[in-house]
Amino acid sequence: MASASLRTPLCDLLGCRLPILSAGMGGVARAELAAAVGEAGGFGSLGMVREPPELIRREIGGLRERSDRDFGVNLIPAATDPVLFAEQMAACRDERVPAMVFFWDVDSRAVAEAHAFGSKVLYQVGSVADALAAQAAGADAVIAQGVEAGGHVRGKVSSLVLLPLVCAAVRVPVVASGGFGSGAALAAALALGAAGVHCGTVFIATHESNAHDLHKQRILEAGAEQTVLTDAFSINWPPGSPVRVLENAVTEKLGDKLFGHHPERFEREVVADDEGRDIYLFSTDSPLRSTRGDLQRLALFAGQVAGQAERIEYAGDIVAGMARDARRIIAGLADGNRD
Repeated sequence: MASASLRTPLCDLLGCRLPILSAGMGGVARAELAAAVGEAGGFGSLGMVREPPELIRREIGGLRERSDRDFGVNLIPAATDPVLFAEQMAACRDERVPAMVFFWDVDSRAVAEAHAFGSKVLYQVGSVADALAAQAAGADAVIAQGVEAGGHVRGKVSSLVLLPLVCAAVRVPVVASGGFGSGAALAAALALGAAGVHCGTVFIATHESNAHDLHKQRILEAGAEQTVLTDAFSINWPPGSPVRVLENAVTEKLGDKLFGHHPERFEREVVADDEGRDIYLFSTDSPLRSTRGDLQRLALFAGQVAGQAERIEYAGDIVAGMARDARRIIAGLADGNRD
């Protein structure tokens, strides 16, 4: 089947060939990963949550040295000091960022500012109500995140339930997120009305990912039942913000007390270091290439598709494989309908 069969309105909006987006995972999604996804025909994003504007400019420069494809920058207004957020947005404006990817509470002012400096806006949401709020704020597309997703989780129901509800409620393109990391999942998302998929976990376990090797290996070893949803890893974020992580000694010690934690009630126990910056137990920092310390006790973000990956791959090969398999499945379904 021709490659045009996977072209959707999302591709037209973002200027990509394939409706496969890599998530802007803070710390993990740097220039190398975002560029690789873009060069393969997908759409890559830089995870720049709470990062200084100097780093944002440096990563954008590094991405543009590797690729001339359009890309996004992921920022989270609700989890960022307002002064820093204004500086981040100024950096994105100065660098003429093609698309901004926002998450958590819908911030209409951020959407308006991004549009004012010429960026498209994608807003990640976890409910129909937030999808409608993002559309009302002017978002060009919404990312509907199911509870299966890794990292910070806004939704409370599965992607299979949430996705068609959001698609029916809004007029803008909808991107499926949470449990999508294969060609079969892409085909299913398109069948449910999505215009593309937004993938995180499968891109952590790549050569280009900035995640620490321990994090990558744990994803390869894990199964779907070895993730935990908890609000314990909360330092740096608003209270009551659930995350999905791989099981470790910290989650085991929590037992059935996975929720009800407040970031201000945790002692600031330093368990790791990243280029001179202290990393605390129960922070939202995941281990990166540059992180040293007791990495097993950090937040090892992963969705329920953990373990789907069998080996560390190149990001471009993942994009190509997803597209190939999705085309084959869609073609097979079409042939079956003609019989």
